[in-house]
Amino acid sequence: MDKNKQILMIERDDLEALFEELLNQVSPKEPDKWILESEAMKLLGIKSKSYLWQLRTEGCIAYTQPSRKHLLYDRESILEYLEKHKKSTF
Repeated sequence: MDKNKQILMIERDDLEALFEELLNQVSPKEPDKWILESEAMKLLGIKSKSYLWQLRTEGCIAYTQPSRKHLLYDRESILEYLEKHKKSTF
């Protein structure tokens, strides 16, 4: 037996996580279409839920409400809103 060879043992869950990480690096998964309130606020760079509510009710950003207390926001509509309100530099 070759003295330079070593046996490495790794648990199945760790191996699957490693494969998933490598696959994401090679072909990153597409971001979710519908995002949570916290993600929407982060994407918009705001901390106020009331401002997010204002954008939603004025029709500036799209949302869905699959249940009474569960709101999801359309990532693409948020990006379009940001693009529409960008300012050119001098």
